[in-house]
Amino acid sequence: MAGGGTARSGLGGSAGGAAVTSTPVDDATLALLLEVAGTPKPGNVDRHRDLDGLRFEAFLGGAVGAREGLELAADGTTGVGRAFERGVSGMAARAGTNTQFGCLLLLVPLVRASAEAEEPGGDLAPAGVERVARETTVDDAVAFYRAFEHVDVAVADPPADAADLDVRRGSDAAPALREREATLRDVMALSAGLGGDDDRGDPDRVPDRNAREWVEGFPRTFRAAEWILSDEGPLTDRAARAFLGLLAAEPDTLVAANRGPETAREASERAAALLGGAGAPPDALAGVDAVDAAAVRAADLGAAEELATAFVDEEINPGTTADLTCAALYVALRRGAEVAP
Repeated sequence: MAGGGTARSGLGGSAGGAAVTSTPVDDATLALLLEVAGTPKPGNVDRHRDLDGLRFEAFLGGAVGAREGLELAADGTTGVGRAFERGVSGMAARAGTNTQFGCLLLLVPLVRASAEAEEPGGDLAPAGVERVARETTVDDAVAFYRAFEHVDVAVADPPADAADLDVRRGSDAAPALREREATLRDVMALSAGLGGDDDRGDPDRVPDRNAREWVEGFPRTFRAAEWILSDEGPLTDRAARAFLGLLAAEPDTLVAANRGPETAREASERAAALLGGAGAPPDALAGVDAVDAAAVRAADLGAAEELATAFVDEEINPGTTADLTCAALYVALRRGAEVAP
């Protein structure tokens, strides 16, 4: 059914005492809304700040417009590539711009994995999302490329031996995809720097974190979901702290693309400085598994407000980190996190 999958009972219930149930589509839509409402997320749009040409309400519209694509992801009869393309086109139509392309790239396989679950509580594990990724087809890849025709997306150049697979070609890349028999997961592996013959072994290069989620089993998403679930307070505050943890762990792909790898690494070091609490901050750039949940919970959101102002002034926009935060919120919601007090 549309928006299907196993519904879960909320832990908090409702004002009248009845159990709250939600579908994967409900939680994915809510994750999109919570992500943009979380503040401060230094360098990104949130409920306290807009960017030039990109306003808070556009993200609200994008979340609503993407819903049909999320429903296709959940119904189990449509390829994840087509579901993603429909989500992007709906987002762009309602928002008027690219607001949540990367969020949807992560949410679509997560929603499909949830909808395919056989029982509550077991619907979201790395193995399930990995299965969804491995079962993608060439048609999924073609639909993924069509999605780039709906919005402008900042992307890196493809490997030297894969110029015919440049996503900016959109539908024109379909013959090359079919000739190579490249599935959507194959495309993600290429984007992640795990295939092709180019300079992607360069230690200065910042990988595509979203693509790496697809081929590594979503480790950043699930780790950040644990931070959110172990934290306290409003989910929007937990999301802001998880954002800082993700940014501290690894340099942001979008910052590296727009401002260079050195600026991306410096931004992560500045985020790590906010995670120390009363003790020493964790090492920046050590990877998501090296960031302790207690350090995330100790993040100073007051100091993060100052960093947010600085990042906006310096045009440092960690958009990929926001995508990962959205995906983590979705997993946390499916595992019982509630917006109710």
